[in-house]
Amino acid sequence: MTVSNHILPTPLDPVFESAPADESAGVSRAGILIINADDWGRDSETTNRILECALRGSVSSASAMVFMEDSERAADLAREHGVDVGLHLNFTTPFSASMKSQALADHHARVSRFLLRSPLCKVLYHPALANSFAYLVAAQLEEFQRIFGVCPRRVDGHHHMHLCANVLFGGLLPAGTIARRNFSFQPGEKSGANRFYRGVIDRVLARRHQLTDFFFSLPPLEPTERLERIFGTAARAVVELETHPVNPDERRFLLEDGVLRLAREFPIARRFTLQRKGSQVQ
Repeated sequence: MTVSNHILPTPLDPVFESAPADESAGVSRAGILIINADDWGRDSETTNRILECALRGSVSSASAMVFMEDSERAADLAREHGVDVGLHLNFTTPFSASMKSQALADHHARVSRFLLRSPLCKVLYHPALANSFAYLVAAQLEEFQRIFGVCPRRVDGHHHMHLCANVLFGGLLPAGTIARRNFSFQPGEKSGANRFYRGVIDRVLARRHQLTDFFFSLPPLEPTERLERIFGTAARAVVELETHPVNPDERRFLLEDGVLRLAREFPIARRFTLQRKGSQVQ
């Protein structure tokens, strides 16, 4: 499949809506395409599928879950193979590692019950759960540092719950880290109220964190024009594509020629970076 230049938008074209990550700083960045795989360490199959893609060069980086059954092995594999890994905060899926404290499990149970009660709970600040959210974030940051040997330089969230009100307005994410923004959409894909809310959240996030310019999910894989436009946007903007290689269709696309054909004109980054050569954010 040949990517046609005339259908590819620039970040200024009204094809995808997203707030510029460096709007307040006035920084101009070269384009780059980051494909990030979520759930590293969740279980051995998930880790192995991501590693396949990382070794193939079709995945730039991964987001790691801690306190999960494969977390420690996944940390060893990341060091062995040089996989660029950030922290994938988890508030909604039970921790599956055998070695975890009862306090951790109790705080997680309280928070997950709240967040899973309704989609609206994500946007509501719950004062009674402030300590539980703070405990969970601090514990996962500490565990990441323990098993990987470094503090995470970027943070996102399982089911994107790092953007919930208690985390965001509680200032729980480490300042200065790269944080995942809201999904970017074509005009008309979401309601005006939805786009307004997402824009506000991204602007709040950008006050303390570094952001990409755009964020998309790899699927749906069809129609192919959608991915062509996204890859084209990466020619002049910093774009993150989220993927889950444990899903057969995504794994097939990443391991076969689908993604590499698209990447001929717009190469996939070898790690998660917001800058090209000479000005990389480490």
